[in-house]
Parts: sequence; structure tokens; C-alpha cells
Amino acid sequence: MTFDQLYQPISSDVFNKASHVKLLICDIDGVFSDGRIYLGNQGEELKAFNTKDGFGIKSLINSGVAVAVITGRQSTIVEQRMKSLTVPYIYQGQEDKIVAYEDLKARLNLTDGQIAYIGDDSPDLPVMEKVGFSVAVQDAHPLVKYQSDYTTLLPGGFGAVRELTDLLMLSQGISLGVKGTSA
Repeated sequence: MTFDQLYQPISSDVFNKASHVKLLICDIDGVFSDGRIYLGNQGEELKAFNTKDGFGIKSLINSGVAVAVITGRQSTIVEQRMKSLTVPYIYQGQEDKIVAYEDLKARLNLTDGQIAYIGDDSPDLPVMEKVGFSVAVQDAHPLVKYQSDYTTLLPGGFGAVRELTDLLMLSQGISLGVKGTSA
């Protein structure tokens, strides 16, 4: 199946940009989750993650594309979830996401054109303006959508990350649904 058949039509420019990606960087709140944060009476924090997104991340990593997260918040839940998905690069508490971005780029010896970023709100814009392929989730702030190369059909927390991992894999000639992967 083609990406157009699975999700929505895309331009050849978007498909070409996706084909060069060696690193996918994701925001967390509003991208991996729906953006809501549940706080309990004892101060505990809860977030919901979509297993489809998890499967997509593990498949992408297994196909050879690196994955990182950069988030402004600090959360044990995020650390646990990303480790369970074998995401090796986890940057939390990053008010200035460019610092983490530049560190990743140097550590992995990549160019801007080899990096994709998916975000949903203003703190994501500085990184989105630098990467070769910038993506907004469907329910992102309008300014983020305006600045992105591609806007997902699906909203954050409801399969947007999986949509992007499918796009990256298909653009690079990698079949979807790597066997032996669970999320």
C-alpha cells in the first residue's frame, strides 16, 4: 500500500524530505499524548500513550532510523515509556529545545536535512525551523501547522506518531509492520 492509500495524499516534496531522515525527534505532550496531564490528589501525574505510536517507534528504530524525544517537562512516566520503546535519546526539562537538538545533531554526526521533528506548539518552532522535515500533529497550534512541511491526518496521542513513522519508512522503501515488535 502507498502512504496516500493509508492516510492522505502528499506531495513529492514531502515524500522526498522524509526519504532523507536518519533521526526522528518527537515532542511528548500533545504529540505522544493528547496534551492533557492528569494530576492526582497526592501529586501523581498520569499520561495516556497510544500503543500504535509505540509500535511505529519500535518499527522505525528496528529499521535503522534513530529516535529521540525532547520535552519541556520532566516526568518519570515519559522516562519509563521511552525506555520501554528502546528510545535511546531522552531529553527532559528542556526549556530551550535547541540546546538538546544541537547536542543530538553533533552526537549522531547528522545534518539538519537528515533530521525530522514532530511538534504541536510554540516551544517546538525553533527546532522545527532548523530540521529538514518538520511535522505538526493535526491538532497543533495554527502557527505550528503553518510552519510545518507536513500536518498529520491524526491528532496527537491518537496515532499521529505512527502516521509519521509509516511515512518515513515507506519513503525509504521499508515495509510496515516489522515482525517481532510489540509496543
